[in-house]
Amino acid sequence: MHSISFSTAIISGRNHYTSDLSPPSLRFCGLRRATLRFSRASRSEPRRGSLSSKLHFKKLSASLSDNRSAAKAFDYDLVIIGAGVGGHGAALHAVEKVHKLLIDSTGVNSVSVSSVIGRRADQQLQGLKTAIIEGDVIGGTCVNRGCVPSKALLAVSRRMRELQNEHHLKALGLQVSAAGYDRQGVADHANNLALKIRNNLTNSMKAIGVDILTGVGTILGPQKVKYGKVGASENVITAKNIIIATGSVPFVPKGIEVDGADSSFTSSSFYFYSLYTKLRKTVITSDHALKLEVVPDWVAIVGSGYIGLEFSDVYTALGSEVTFIEALDQLMPGFDPEISKLAQRVLINPRKIDYHTGVFATKITPAKNGKPVTIELIDAKTKEPKDTLEVDAALIATGRAPFTKGLGLENINVATERGFIPVDERMRVIDAEGNLVPHLYCIGDANGKMMLAHAASAQGISVVEQVSGKDHVLNHLSVPAACFTHPEISMVGLTEPQAKEKAEKQGFEISIAKTSFKANTKALAENEGEGLAKLIYRPDNGEILGVHIFGMHAADLIHEASNAIALGTRVQDIKYAVHAHPTLSEVLDELFKSAKVSLLSSYSYCANQQQIDY
Repeated sequence: MHSISFSTAIISGRNHYTSDLSPPSLRFCGLRRATLRFSRASRSEPRRGSLSSKLHFKKLSASLSDNRSAAKAFDYDLVIIGAGVGGHGAALHAVEKVHKLLIDSTGVNSVSVSSVIGRRADQQLQGLKTAIIEGDVIGGTCVNRGCVPSKALLAVSRRMRELQNEHHLKALGLQVSAAGYDRQGVADHANNLALKIRNNLTNSMKAIGVDILTGVGTILGPQKVKYGKVGASENVITAKNIIIATGSVPFVPKGIEVDGADSSFTSSSFYFYSLYTKLRKTVITSDHALKLEVVPDWVAIVGSGYIGLEFSDVYTALGSEVTFIEALDQLMPGFDPEISKLAQRVLINPRKIDYHTGVFATKITPAKNGKPVTIELIDAKTKEPKDTLEVDAALIATGRAPFTKGLGLENINVATERGFIPVDERMRVIDAEGNLVPHLYCIGDANGKMMLAHAASAQGISVVEQVSGKDHVLNHLSVPAACFTHPEISMVGLTEPQAKEKAEKQGFEISIAKTSFKANTKALAENEGEGLAKLIYRPDNGEILGVHIFGMHAADLIHEASNAIALGTRVQDIKYAVHAHPTLSEVLDELFKSAKVSLLSSYSYCANQQQIDY
């Protein structure tokens, strides 16, 4: 286990916020000073190197030493089952935890810390002793079979669209000859990116002393785990705390035959899941589609959510015709309805895409003996036969299912719910009797709260905070999501129907503000004026309930709104933020400025915040 050194850069960042030069009259109404490091406490803190700081640091050092001594009864302070993005984020935060504790508690930099204890702090203290168990490959679904390689394919599709759009190029004064692509070269780009990110994740954990244990992890009992490769000897380890982060696999509905893939996953089948047969697949999941072994002339995509939309973008840019099959009455059912309507007009209607809504694909048969893929459709409501399609390939994009089999949950009396492990708001696992299982947590897709890679990482960091003695609850309404089509779609918080439902139950009103990309200088310079930003908020107090964006770089723009929700920032405060000109960020600037909040409520809120903070 490597010891952790102190980062002067991070401490410098803190000093920036706690500078004694901060004007005492400065007001940050609506922004939490605890986050921004502004408070009277920070102004009255002992200066670096003072006797008070030294004594506090010694007490903290003794406390941390006691904690590590107490954990010596276990092989590890923390064991994480699953090395995807969630497990990786938790592992890094766990090992670096002491560093953050010292910075937050002492307010001193690495130089003064060393002078206090008479030797380098990184020689005396370490973070949580952490191990991560992985039975497949580091990085999990996101890095190897999900968001990372798909972004490589989408980068290609974006450039192909630009080169194929003669009208767009002519408007910019450009002339380009016919664009083409090398399928294997595109596939290699995606594979090489996944390999690079996987190596980066592996090296980042090794560099700070996380033990990477290879094999399938199974819980034997409280604070006890076994692991090992399939068919090999197993090892048993103990841990003060355990995090389950096993992720998910593609969900394949009954009646759909996927070429060469076993939809009933076990520990052994998961380990060998990426080993497909060499035969050409014609009915595939997103896992296999990312290999881009073929670009079919006509592909049916079952499901029009994030996965289906992104692959429709890739396939149509590379020349395929696409047919969507959606069980609900409208395409893109998970998005805000107004955004879905606009996205359909831009992403679906002008392209070689048709669709069937309100139907189930009850049976899909792969191409065999020269016959095409056949898809039998029935009406989703009446269950009457509707149509039969014959296509070159079918992509099953009906969502994902938690991978929780073989974890030994029965050994700790935990029963899954549709495969998901039940947890409370702090990611603590709940057993079959409704009781919390001590020292056991579950994050990411396996708990079903929010099936996004960055949500899993945030949940993992939240758990590490808790096992380190600091209570923390993640606000999932502040976690953004994005669909990387061209243009992109992003969102955070509630959709308009969800906000209306909440408002009706709790007795308040909502308001809507909108801005168009057509009024943004940077978007017009790029000739990318198609887009909309939508704000859902409370006019009585300025609370931001949701933000939805469709347009150029929407996935990057959403974070200003996401952070505002996370910090509790109100519309009346964020509208005073300054944005560089000309940038796409001014779309959000105009959005917040256009919101109308009650003047009396705004004044009362600011007054209350100032009274609380000062």
